[in-house]
Amino acid sequence: MTQKKFVEPPPCNPAPYTIPDVVSVQALASGTASADQQKRALKWLIENAAGTYDLEYRSDARDHAFTSGRRFVGLQVVKLLHLNVAKLKKEQ
Repeated sequence: MTQKKFVEPPPCNPAPYTIPDVVSVQALASGTASADQQKRALKWLIENAAGTYDLEYRSDARDHAFTSGRRFVGLQVVKLLHLNVAKLKKEQ
């Protein structure tokens, strides 16, 4: 039995999305998103668009840099989601 080699799609390809993802992101942008749409849009941005939880390594240096940049954006969003706002206010 021959094994198929997994070929990673180019990192510059658009992130996969569904119609509910599109509706949620558009509603978020217009300020009319429901709570569920807000969660869906944020989840899509972090997991799909940024690839935050994906392995960033690519054998090609340019692909690796591109993937690393996408992931960096997602990590920044996740960081803000977990910061302690009360502590930040005290520090300022």
